[in-house]
Amino acid sequence: MTEPIRVDSHIHVYRSAAEGAAAKEGYQIWEYGRQEAVALSRLAGTVAEVLGAMQQARIARSVIVNLYPTLEMRGHHTKAGLPKSEIEVRLRDEFKAYNRWACDVAREHPTISTFVGMDVGLFSPAENVAHLREMVDAGATGVKLHGPAQGFSMADDRLWPVYGACQEMGLPIVAHSGPDTAGKGFSEPRMFGAALKAYPKLTIVLAHMGGATWQQAREVGATYANACFDVCEIIEWHKSEKGPDDAEMARLIKDIGPSRVLMGSDYPWYDLDHTVERVMALPLLSAEEKAGIVGANAMRVLKL
Repeated sequence: MTEPIRVDSHIHVYRSAAEGAAAKEGYQIWEYGRQEAVALSRLAGTVAEVLGAMQQARIARSVIVNLYPTLEMRGHHTKAGLPKSEIEVRLRDEFKAYNRWACDVAREHPTISTFVGMDVGLFSPAENVAHLREMVDAGATGVKLHGPAQGFSMADDRLWPVYGACQEMGLPIVAHSGPDTAGKGFSEPRMFGAALKAYPKLTIVLAHMGGATWQQAREVGATYANACFDVCEIIEWHKSEKGPDDAEMARLIKDIGPSRVLMGSDYPWYDLDHTVERVMALPLLSAEEKAGIVGANAMRVLKL
């Protein structure tokens, strides 16, 4: 019997082990509260490491959701004493260079696809769309958004041209969903409603199923047929204070519709093979539904 295809729909890859280690060290996972043991990865996130991890976990395809953490990098350059005008130029250049590098990775490795970042705080709507079209020509197949790390809401109307361009070109979006430390709700599931309604042919994958605001995911899924979800990170926090346990996670997936849920590892924070194990351990779901989550759903939803 042929094994169902396995797809990791949510990975981060870095240009060096040092860069990956710095990214992991600088990203604090706080929203789920306490959990005694979390199966965190020891990998740093290089291309070579992810290719090895894919082979070990029998992952056929992976998707880089490319994230340039604008707010963190602005703070880094400010502490270094750079003039504000120079900082903004550098941020824009670094942002574009990082997207181009991620597209290069996908071209060099056919089992990897790249979703490029967009940032309405760094670029005008027209500049974002122009950069997106450039990146599509370079091989990008989707868009990544991260409101808390970039400083904008998923309901920010400056995103509308990006949403419109993605709908026009048939590009799916993977967007961070969950609370933010400032309590602004930038990426809570409810904040996606306006875009999902305005662009009904646009697929938006709400990463982490809403994280610690996962209770909102059920209503969003019921209201908007173009909303999909991934289980990355949240599935590893099943014994935490604010995360869903296995039964709650499985019931949420059943209520949303298992065909709209994708597996993602959030590598290199978590290991690919362990995420597969976590999905397969969920109760209530049939073997067919788990097979879809582990791979087939991503092939369809993300047009891989």
